[in-house]
Amino acid sequence: QASPACLRRLEFRRPGSPRANSGGPMQRASPQRRLRQIASMVTASEGASTPSSCTHFSLHSGDSMPSVGLGLWKIPKEDCANTAYEAVKAGYRCFDEACDYGNEHECGEGLRRALREGLVARKDLFVTSKLWNTYHRKEHVRAACRRSLEDFGLDYLDLYLIHFPISLKFVPFDTRYPPEWSHDPNSDRPSMVEDPVPMQETWEALEELVADGLVRNIGVCNVGTTMLRDILSYAKIKPAVLQVELHPYNSQQKLVRFCREKGIAVTGFSNLGAISYVELGGATAHDSCLEEPAVRKIAAAHGRSAAQVVLRWAVQHGTAIVPKTTKTARLRENLALFDFELAPEEMEAIDALNKDRRFNDPGVFCEGGFNTFFPIYE
Repeated sequence: QASPACLRRLEFRRPGSPRANSGGPMQRASPQRRLRQIASMVTASEGASTPSSCTHFSLHSGDSMPSVGLGLWKIPKEDCANTAYEAVKAGYRCFDEACDYGNEHECGEGLRRALREGLVARKDLFVTSKLWNTYHRKEHVRAACRRSLEDFGLDYLDLYLIHFPISLKFVPFDTRYPPEWSHDPNSDRPSMVEDPVPMQETWEALEELVADGLVRNIGVCNVGTTMLRDILSYAKIKPAVLQVELHPYNSQQKLVRFCREKGIAVTGFSNLGAISYVELGGATAHDSCLEEPAVRKIAAAHGRSAAQVVLRWAVQHGTAIVPKTTKTARLRENLALFDFELAPEEMEAIDALNKDRRFNDPGVFCEGGFNTFFPIYE
């Protein structure tokens, strides 16, 4: 019987993907030359992230990213493996994970089961993880990525994102993993401890991961145009994806337009707005955009759920989505977005709901939850 490590090599390596020490020309070159080679491919594909259809994005690397993925935030560990497995059966190929979610190992179990059963090939999966705030220094980036790979049972990630533009003091892996927000949760007054790290240092460490075949695409989360311009000024490998909070109450149309013009794909999280934040105390049931008369009227006209209308609105605007659910029926419903289309006036009606309302704002929840005032959007 093959060992788990052998199974990982057999099941998870994308044919032809760069991999350290594999003997290909890119691996024999120096790290600096590898970066130049990759950067030249990125430059040649300027603007390639704009989708030709709603179903996929073509990224700078030439990889294809599905526009609908499964978000794994807040999915309990005991449910995660089966949810990932059922999602593959339902047709999902994109999985949005993060170190901070604390369930990458379980997600990997579900994906490996699907691979063993021949439900999908590794080359057809698109797996995302995110670098946590405590790992921004260059000496910690590679170790953080390898820990995620080990938890997944993967040889490479399709996309690795910087989770927040927040750099915190390092927490050793054997002290606590995931390290979460507070530096010492057991102290009398748990708080965040900032460790300022230039974004350029972190970004260049991510570029090395691409050069060594550990990661195929890199990007950022929860930043605006100012930070994106800064990264673009020095990046040898441009950001492939920006992930931000995106829903009818926070449509961020200028940011989406900026990214489109710069050839950066946009993924929205919290696609249905307030729902994920009610149990966290960050919203109430009355904050749901699904109850808006305009949304319900459009849903009735198309014979769809309000959630499907809001999700269709997002993909029709050319953004990717990663809605979360553990229910098999809802998994299928959230994928069923490509056999109907919203009319221009229906899109405009949903656009008009924008309130610039964020539910995921460190400037609010860090003070309430971690005794630290830490705004990032102002």
